[in-house]
Amino acid sequence: MNLELFDFELPDRLIAQHPPAERSGGRLLHLAGPESVDLAVTDFPALLRRGDLVVFNDTRVVPARCVGRKRPGGGRIEILLERNLGGGDALVQIGTSKSIRDGQAFDIGDVRGEVLGRDGGFFRIHLEAADALDVFHDQGRVPLPPYIRRTDADIDRERYQTVYAERPGAVAAPTAGLHFDHALLEAIDAAGARRAVLTLHVGAGTFQPVRVERIEDHVMHAEHYFIDDELATAVSETRARGGRVVAVGTTVARALESAATEAGGVTAGEAQTRLFIFPGYRFRVVDALLTNFHLPRSTLLMMVCAFAGRDRVLAAYHHAIARGYRFFSYGDAMFTERVN
Repeated sequence: MNLELFDFELPDRLIAQHPPAERSGGRLLHLAGPESVDLAVTDFPALLRRGDLVVFNDTRVVPARCVGRKRPGGGRIEILLERNLGGGDALVQIGTSKSIRDGQAFDIGDVRGEVLGRDGGFFRIHLEAADALDVFHDQGRVPLPPYIRRTDADIDRERYQTVYAERPGAVAAPTAGLHFDHALLEAIDAAGARRAVLTLHVGAGTFQPVRVERIEDHVMHAEHYFIDDELATAVSETRARGGRVVAVGTTVARALESAATEAGGVTAGEAQTRLFIFPGYRFRVVDALLTNFHLPRSTLLMMVCAFAGRDRVLAAYHHAIARGYRFFSYGDAMFTERVN
């Protein structure tokens, strides 16, 4: 399957650079059959059915972007955390004016560090700290995505984080969840749906472009997820009573499908996933999906196309562009049910 099948033209003016004034103040496109229906995010509970299970990702974004100085010389080095490995080690992306060599020493504040070498598309570093995550918490800034062309501001510390975030470890927000305030969560309860959470720590690899023309050749980045017994039981109970499993975001969908059983349930536990979902994949757990609008040629767009049909999704995207919807992390949302 060719990468060009997932391309579309997006005007720069539609890439949201700031969050809406209110969390739940965005627009919602309901992809209902072949039709695209324009709604508001606050209409989401009305699209639920009594007995549905709405699953959220409770990962917490860490201040994952640090600026350091090389030793010797003092040249600037920008470090973006991908994953904490424990014991002072971490996988990171590194930005600098010159190429990075193994053994390169650097400082982040008063903490010394060293580049240990390449690890796939990332660098492995060691920091002289009990835990690398502590250094990022002390020295880091909000890791806004590359398509937000401004420096992070005080508002981002609150708004690039869901209101239900609990478990630190993500370096990018599960953006579908950014639309929810406490009033909208309560409206889900009032609609007769049940809420549950899992954890998938979103990595910086989510922004890496697909560099192969044949998408089947793409190697997906790994992400860590955790599903507890309570969620596994809730999925089984929802199946038994004929309810739908509604994923809030592609990260939730990826975790649920990674833990899927043939019967449509999920296995509780903690694991790494490299699951790459693209058209042809058969969904076993997720019945409906709330998600933001994604980048052209991205693995996230491919997942949504697998879920709701490529032609339907791209038609919905063209509808959204024509009507001025806001795209990407701080943008508007789409709700759809699966086609297979």
